[in-house]
Amino acid sequence: MPKAPKTFYERELERIYSEEVLPPEKFEQVRQSRTFMEEHYSDRLELDDLASATHMSRFHFVRIFQQMYGLTPRVYLRDLRIAKAKDLIKTGLSITQVCLEVGYQSMPTFSSVFKKCTGYTPREYQRMHNSNPE
Repeated sequence: MPKAPKTFYERELERIYSEEVLPPEKFEQVRQSRTFMEEHYSDRLELDDLASATHMSRFHFVRIFQQMYGLTPRVYLRDLRIAKAKDLIKTGLSITQVCLEVGYQSMPTFSSVFKKCTGYTPREYQRMHNSNPE
């Protein structure tokens, strides 16, 4: 049976592996850090902690992460939180609760970041997607 063609992601990883002198286990550690971010996006995640878990300096970690995923860890986490916030707003959860659920401690910060990423304030987004805005 012929082997399925490689996905874009698989080809990109092979390209990165071939260009980078890091051992493959370092790339695996960066992938694990991304998985950790996806599972713990609402926690306070520090770049230094993510980098030290991969046994890299923060600058090297950011460079490798961005090389692998096209975004810095900070932007990746922000986008992940906003995507989760959009889903939660659609379920009818209050905006304050959404703010806290996705890891923001400040409503003004959350609202500002949400608007920057979506073009809408959380309240406007809520009105667009729910019949009973808070």
